[in-house]
Amino acid sequence: MGKRSTFSAAAVSAVACASALFGPGVPAAGAQGCSDVEVIFARGTGEPAGVGWLGTAFINTVRGKVGARTVSAYAVNYPADWNLYSSVRAGGSDALARIHTTAANCPDTRIVLGGYSQGAGVIDQLAIGQPVGVFTPMPIPAGDEPRIAAIAVFGNPLRTMNNGGSLVDKSPVYGSRTIDQCATGDKYCSGGTDPMAHYAHLQNGMVDQAGSFVAARVQ
Repeated sequence: MGKRSTFSAAAVSAVACASALFGPGVPAAGAQGCSDVEVIFARGTGEPAGVGWLGTAFINTVRGKVGARTVSAYAVNYPADWNLYSSVRAGGSDALARIHTTAANCPDTRIVLGGYSQGAGVIDQLAIGQPVGVFTPMPIPAGDEPRIAAIAVFGNPLRTMNNGGSLVDKSPVYGSRTIDQCATGDKYCSGGTDPMAHYAHLQNGMVDQAGSFVAARVQ
């Protein structure tokens, strides 16, 4: 979310940081069978296809905290562009399809949903109980719901919308399974004025905290 110029400058810095810390990227969901855990992650606005810089850091953090359990990753296939309503809806549809495929083919796999910035909005739709701002519920089918072990969102715009708030509070089904991370001063989730706070989740420990939350949920 936010102005293109702000996103570009900060995202370049964040990608460089993530690459230095975590290597070139996250392997796609495995073709070698079912993993113990699958992270379905939606990237932020304007990022190239994939899980994005924050998704890479988060998924590798989870991998480092779950011991011998295997972790695969699926990048939500959606535009992540500035046509926010249509983009977010497309992301929700793709995420729902992936959840159902994984639940059907790998019933023992624990599914983790994650998103950053606009990608957090993609995940919000699947979990909220009532419409909030531009986000209209796209509920996960009841048959797939038990497969969702945890949700982790970062820089979530749901927090600043009318009648919005943390996804922990706005999701009657998934609230207890959710961690919603918003850095102090982030204009997109807290109404703050710090232009770099939206990109600070590695430095401020929120990625590590979210990884610990998820690891405890999937054990």
